[in-house]
Amino acid sequence: MQLGLSVSDSDVSSFTPLVVLELADDTKAEAITWLLNRIRDKQQNGGAELLVNQLLFPAQDDQKPNPNVFLVGSTLQRLLNGAEDVGLFKEFQDGTMRGFTYANRESFKDFNGEICDFILSDAECQYIIKHELDTLRAKNEEHVPGYPKLKLYPGKSVGKLRRLQSKGVLIQYFPLHNKEDLKRLSFSWYKKFKLSFQPLDDIRHYFGEGLALYFGFLEYFTFALVPMALIGIPYYLFDWEDYDKYVLFAVFNLVWSTVFLEVWKRCSATLAYGWGTLSRKKAFEEPRAGFHGALGFNPVTGREEPVYPSSKRQLRIYLVSVPFVLLCLYLSFYVMMVYFDMEFWAINIYNENPDIATSILLFVPSIIYAVVIEIMNLLYRFAAEFLTDWENHRLESSFQNHLVLKVLVFNFVNCFASLFYIAFVMQDMVLLRQSLATLLITSQILNQVMEAFLPYWLQRRRNKKVHKRMRRLMGDKELPLLGQVQLETEMNTYLGTFDDYLEQFLLFGYVSLFSCVYPLAAVLVVLNNITEVYSDAFKMCHVFKRPFSEPATNIGVWQLAFETMSIIAVVTNCALIGLSPQMKAYFPESDTQLILIVVTIEHVLLAFKFILAFVIPDVPKHIQVNLAKLEFDSLEALKKRVNHRLSSKKEWVCFII
Repeated sequence: MQLGLSVSDSDVSSFTPLVVLELADDTKAEAITWLLNRIRDKQQNGGAELLVNQLLFPAQDDQKPNPNVFLVGSTLQRLLNGAEDVGLFKEFQDGTMRGFTYANRESFKDFNGEICDFILSDAECQYIIKHELDTLRAKNEEHVPGYPKLKLYPGKSVGKLRRLQSKGVLIQYFPLHNKEDLKRLSFSWYKKFKLSFQPLDDIRHYFGEGLALYFGFLEYFTFALVPMALIGIPYYLFDWEDYDKYVLFAVFNLVWSTVFLEVWKRCSATLAYGWGTLSRKKAFEEPRAGFHGALGFNPVTGREEPVYPSSKRQLRIYLVSVPFVLLCLYLSFYVMMVYFDMEFWAINIYNENPDIATSILLFVPSIIYAVVIEIMNLLYRFAAEFLTDWENHRLESSFQNHLVLKVLVFNFVNCFASLFYIAFVMQDMVLLRQSLATLLITSQILNQVMEAFLPYWLQRRRNKKVHKRMRRLMGDKELPLLGQVQLETEMNTYLGTFDDYLEQFLLFGYVSLFSCVYPLAAVLVVLNNITEVYSDAFKMCHVFKRPFSEPATNIGVWQLAFETMSIIAVVTNCALIGLSPQMKAYFPESDTQLILIVVTIEHVLLAFKFILAFVIPDVPKHIQVNLAKLEFDSLEALKKRVNHRLSSKKEWVCFII
């Protein structure tokens, strides 16, 4: 069944394809026809008013190609109207960021009526198309044609396409890469090694604000670690065996971890304002695709939608999820004690026969433990996702918050429990230094292998297979779009920045908590993050499908996670200072007095941290002024419209009289 044009036809270039839509190969014909009509139908009829063509792959010897692959695009006018619908902010002629409106389009900076490249980024165009596809509305149908169980409500939203995806009708839909833009971005981003800032504006233009903010944070974190690294190198070289002097490094660590996050808030606000997301109002959040329940009535939207009692969700959380997390924490502690048994065994062997072999054996337990930690983190992550999905949260934000909480609690305990035990129970700074170094180095090597080398190798194999198959099928014919779509449909799906932020969170913990006893920790993290920038950039450009843009004003719940870690770092470093021989020398006969002094210092530093957070504005002054000006202009414009309507009514009444 042909519903569009073949790629071999020249007419396919009548519009620029932005999104690929792939339905199951056994999808009912009436469902395909209905969906395409909804996509093409006028907006006032509940359609998306988008352009869509079928993409026909040539027949293959070993398997039948999927005939239900479609390319979706849009006209410039539809994109501009969509920009107003989703509430995009753009730079006005006076330099301020204002909500884009189609009526005032000529008043925005660099607007060109013929080309939308200046006013809309590539990522924004695809985000608009995704929004329109997600908000398709049923006409008079009570269910998706051919699928009686997929209920629809006339005049109501069909629901996100992920709902069709969960039912097996839709396989995937994703943004298509722009080859020329991708080539330019790759060259300026990672193909040429250089010690300079990343092209964040170009990243934002191509991938959207969410990813650009992650790479902005990664860059900021790396540069912020440079002072720690520069101080740590001479400290390592000259005072390595003098543990009495780690107090000074701990004090510097406290100040650094406090200032680090406060300055980032200002950097984040500056980036978000320049990208038009800081003043953008948060869209009303619809129920997530996996949410289910009995059909009920939403008093806010006036729509019929699934309803699930909050009491049932709380029972699932406290009777199942919390006990499961506690069980996993117990297993983590058990594995930690096994590690200590192995550590003592290796130390005893070394003490009995100190030579090169036994000295190497000293590091084996830590290496094994680091590998086990990574495996446990990975397994727990799958379990946490399953549990959080089973809890049946209505909103995606609630789902993410509960998932982040579960994962952070376990990862924190799993990665740092042994270090806390060595530092404060065993009080063995030599073993603490050795364990921290081994855990940090081993985890970085494993992450680089899993995140960079393995995906690169798998993707190269996949690319060779696709190119070989396309050459065999098409011969000498040049069909770059067909090959591109075939290649991208088989790429892995990028699951978001969760794992990337989690990795940086753990690295921040290693540096802020215990780097005073291993000053090279900051150096290792800097080197890791430099390679992380290049490996992550390569993955986004060539390993994963291009993700849809996610408008973001900050790093979200991760900001709170990092701030919590910085508070724990204050307590930890103060405790390490209290355990130092220098501090004990001042109170040789009174441990109670020493504890009181340390607790007092800790409270003073925490107070200083909160005062600093209050004194340093999260948003720079000039941005605050621009936001206030925008709010004032909006109120004035509203007053003028109200006065104009009142005067019009008065004139009409006078005319009637």
